[in-house]
Amino acid sequence: MDNLTLEQKKAQFEEYFMIAHGINVNVTPCKEDFELPDVENLETAMPNAFRIASEMATIEAQALRPLRHLSDHAETLAEYLNHQARKIDLMMSFILHQQDDEKYRYQTSKFGGGGVVITSKSPMNIGDNVELKVFLDSEAAAIFCFGEVITCDQEQDDYHIAFIFNRIREQDQELLVRASLHIQTQQLRKRAKDKKS
Repeated sequence: MDNLTLEQKKAQFEEYFMIAHGINVNVTPCKEDFELPDVENLETAMPNAFRIASEMATIEAQALRPLRHLSDHAETLAEYLNHQARKIDLMMSFILHQQDDEKYRYQTSKFGGGGVVITSKSPMNIGDNVELKVFLDSEAAAIFCFGEVITCDQEQDDYHIAFIFNRIREQDQELLVRASLHIQTQQLRKRAKDKKS
């Protein structure tokens, strides 16, 4: 990705589905001399809470997978374990929200698997690298990654700034895609319900 032109980055950003939805995201500018970690070494740059949450999610998925192949006798056990997993998810969500720094907090206007768009009172320079913490309340999860400013458009008194993810783990990108589709499903159901009312 580092060798792509700005136009190629914008095209890659547009390849992913984006949903217009507000979620909290921390945007911390990187220092000019900061070197982005390789994707393989991204976990070493992550705050500990994000690493632990990721490992717990992986363990949970591996633990529940074998139960799907059991007969109906395991349905009650699977339900119980799903409730336990949900409790752990909620606790991890609480812990991850302690990482949310109000000083760097913005609301997204759109987000998806390719990046996020925020609204800001101040502009940012195209090409600037930032550290991103994306908080997904709907999934009781949060994602740590790095992004790069690819657009900064002024609209009235605000700036709409788009960041492409330039260092993100594959499983976190998949989580963002699932979260955006999940929110879209909820929005469509609400719209259908509102039409019937």
